[in-house]
Amino acid sequence: MQAHHAELIRRSFDQIAPAAEHAAALFYRTLFEQSPELRPLFRGDLGSQGRRLMEMIGAAVRLLDHPQSLLPVLAQLGTRHAGYGVQPGDYRKVGQALITTLAEALGDDFDDATREAWSAMYTLVSTTMVAAANADRRAA
Repeated sequence: MQAHHAELIRRSFDQIAPAAEHAAALFYRTLFEQSPELRPLFRGDLGSQGRRLMEMIGAAVRLLDHPQSLLPVLAQLGTRHAGYGVQPGDYRKVGQALITTLAEALGDDFDDATREAWSAMYTLVSTTMVAAANADRRAA
């Protein structure tokens, strides 16, 4: 991720945060429309899962300048998600849904630079989570 990405991500997340519940619902709708095979991975109330999702994204956004704090949290999250049945290929589908959601929620403010920044962040998140899950599988 490049240095200027953090500011673009923060600015755009600040626009979405006041409507976090709507953004989370939009994300899940998009994800399940694009990848209905992932629906069984989400058990329980999507409203509370959406709140947790937005809280986790917010925490990651706040820690962008502190990878020494962010990366271990992402690794733990990756291991936990593997236990839920999440497969490495699922992360690509989730990333596509995230980018689609951001584009819809932000409209014209989701320009090429902002898209690039979020894509870079999601690559960092997903590769860290997948690597931790794979390491955990090998150790088991």
